[in-house]
Amino acid sequence: MKEFIRTEAETETAVLVALITRTQDERKTNEYLDELAFLAETAGARAVKRFTQRLDQPLAATYVGKGKLDEIRQYIEEEEEAEREVGMVIFDDELSAKQLRNIERELKVKILDRTSLILDIFAMRAQTANAKTQVELAQYRYMLPRLQRLWTHLERQGGGSGSGGGKGSVGLRGPGETQLEMDRRIILNRMALLKQRLADIDRQKSTQRKHRGRLVRVALVGYTNVGKSTLINLLAKSDVFAENKLFATLDTTVRKVIIGNLPFLLSDTVGFIRKIPTDLVDSFKSTLDEVREADLLLHVVDIAHPDFEEQIEVVNQTLADLGCADKPVIIVFNKIDAYTWTEKEADDLTPPTRENVSLAELERTWMAKLSDGCIFISARRQQNIDGLKDLLYRRVSQIHVQKYPYNDFLYDTYDEA
Repeated sequence: MKEFIRTEAETETAVLVALITRTQDERKTNEYLDELAFLAETAGARAVKRFTQRLDQPLAATYVGKGKLDEIRQYIEEEEEAEREVGMVIFDDELSAKQLRNIERELKVKILDRTSLILDIFAMRAQTANAKTQVELAQYRYMLPRLQRLWTHLERQGGGSGSGGGKGSVGLRGPGETQLEMDRRIILNRMALLKQRLADIDRQKSTQRKHRGRLVRVALVGYTNVGKSTLINLLAKSDVFAENKLFATLDTTVRKVIIGNLPFLLSDTVGFIRKIPTDLVDSFKSTLDEVREADLLLHVVDIAHPDFEEQIEVVNQTLADLGCADKPVIIVFNKIDAYTWTEKEADDLTPPTRENVSLAELERTWMAKLSDGCIFISARRQQNIDGLKDLLYRRVSQIHVQKYPYNDFLYDTYDEA
């Protein structure tokens, strides 16, 4: 069987492809392509060209139209003639087995979609046995319906019903079908083994959670690359891996934090993303149990991102899918040091855009209604961290008193020194 878990990433050049549809305008498509380019960079590839096409919906056979596919193929051939080989073409949506097969036959280069790219990053980032098992299971789930294209060299040589004047299929059922079924059986057996391993790991983690004592649990959630790991390092004085790349953290990290006389547990979880593969959500359910069992969620948001409101919606939808929509939440608007805006000219009468809104004005919008439910900080610059600690103390102490009414805090005071 093919080995899935990769430990090294090779630098390759990539072409990105996306659609502009009725539900996804040009601005949103360009933002998705920016994110796809960041995903490619995280995986070790460099995006050198982008192609977009306006269609009502992806074509069932080739995702994009034949003319656009010819344009992409021509670009790849021209680059090869100029000795600038294109290593892969990455599509912004998940491709079916039929689409993969047809596009690969036409372009004759490696074809990836958003899902397989994310899976590749997860495989590269996985460090512990738990993360590797979860990633491998997700990869097999992705691969199973696409097995057919791996065995095209063993396809049957004939077709027809076997009756009439046509060329029958009797006697022409070659080893392709047998090999495919054998491979399916091997993968299904492997998946069953991986599921059993995850069930065992889940039981171990449940036992660990039971022995954590009478402490309130707080979980950091948010879009990928918003600064969750930097924040847990700051609050818990720990050394969780943090990097300006997507999915820097795969494994759940739990640290004990003490603010004043109040101890609680703070966990860092895997970041969410738009168009997140269903297989990944299913495979990482044991890791996301920390979110489900948390008493309070810290939803970290990159306020400097131009599309942060949509990222909030993505996280909220993912939390709803996990059954965590009703949990108490504090929204932490991070990276205020990176927030930029452009003041409109006095004689400019056009309506103000998102780029013309200052941070102070933004705080007076719908965010003002959140009151004690949000705070603005910079984890990197350590701006307003004391305010975050005060808010955390108030909210966690309220939960602690309700949850453990006969359990005093473990400390009278806590000396930072």
